[in-house]
Amino acid sequence: MSYVRCLRGIASRVEYPHDVPMNLDPADGRPVEMVLDIERLAREKPNAAWYDPRRKDLWRFGGLLALDISDLNDAAHIVALGEGHTPELDYHDHAVAKAAGLSLWLKDEGQHWPGFGGNPTRSFKDRGMAMAVAQARRLGLKKLAVPTQGNAGDALVRYALAGGLDVVVAMPEDTPLPIMGSVAVAAKKHPGRVTLELVGPTIREASAFLKEHYIPQGWFSVATFQEPGWRIEGKKTLGLEMAEPKDGGTRWTLPDAVIYPTGGGTGVLGMWKAWDELEALGLIDARRPRMYCVQSEATTPLVRAFDAGADDTTALPAGKTISTGLNVPGGVGHFRVLQIIRASGGAAIAVSEADTAAELQRVWRERQHWISPEGAACLAALPQLLDRGLLKRGERVVAVNTGSLEKYLSDLRAILGA
Repeated sequence: MSYVRCLRGIASRVEYPHDVPMNLDPADGRPVEMVLDIERLAREKPNAAWYDPRRKDLWRFGGLLALDISDLNDAAHIVALGEGHTPELDYHDHAVAKAAGLSLWLKDEGQHWPGFGGNPTRSFKDRGMAMAVAQARRLGLKKLAVPTQGNAGDALVRYALAGGLDVVVAMPEDTPLPIMGSVAVAAKKHPGRVTLELVGPTIREASAFLKEHYIPQGWFSVATFQEPGWRIEGKKTLGLEMAEPKDGGTRWTLPDAVIYPTGGGTGVLGMWKAWDELEALGLIDARRPRMYCVQSEATTPLVRAFDAGADDTTALPAGKTISTGLNVPGGVGHFRVLQIIRASGGAAIAVSEADTAAELQRVWRERQHWISPEGAACLAALPQLLDRGLLKRGERVVAVNTGSLEKYLSDLRAILGA
């Protein structure tokens, strides 16, 4: 059975029942999270008995998730399509990492690799949406709505259709065509079950449109942080996978630093929550990776707030970036992202469009890896991080590639010289 004890306001700390659909915290309008009964989990499943490394998907973490696939009642709500359990690729020979003596790894969410799971829509958004759809099914919700820069909408459509739910997706008109096309085809094939609305210029306007036209008609929002911690629970599996024993070992460990492309920031909250829970279970200690949140110079709400010492971001005008997933002008959860960056000793980093494009081109030329521009932005941040003394020789560093280049190819073919 699920070990979720309650929902709790991330800022207010007010607790709510976990079996009631809700969006933002009524106490302060900020996000809520799901709180697990870690003591009961440790008591009933000691020695990490909740962990099943034989499974090749994110559900390998069993009772440490908000739904436990080993429990028949929980499993009835889960739509498992192979999501998660992605590899960390050895990038020690990356030119910058090699010169600096870094132990660099790339967590690849975009491609399928032998011996691992694979996100069905080639994006890390599958982790959050797999959990969101499962939780919606658990609560009997039938109609879900999401504003998106692209990948979240594609992921929600895939899981909603597989789970028998209806969905409306609102996205800007400049969303990469392969992503938009995937949702448009689903809307054409499943009229009435999938609806696509083109609204922009950013996710901010798409969200406002859904709030005006769909939410009042009974559609439940699963926008970033608008659902009750579901997507955090899905994304926390990124942090669990970074920590889980490697190569048949038994020791749970964390890298020294994580470089993460940050739009809304669900993954940052998810990874941090995962590590706190692992510490509560006695599997790791209080040390945490330094979190380096990467944004495009075109849209830098987190970078500006971090550099200014602000407690929260201020919404910015829309930018223009090839890293469309980073074109998020502001976010209701950014206050918590800033807290985590500072608590970890990390930083928020802005990367130029030219550097991102050059890194994307370099990775394709040297490795034929189809990383996303957001993943390329993380690698492009390495020289800055080294120049500022934020990374040191010998450290284990994990950069996160959040998706596949194929989903952006129509816009980026010229950059690759293809």
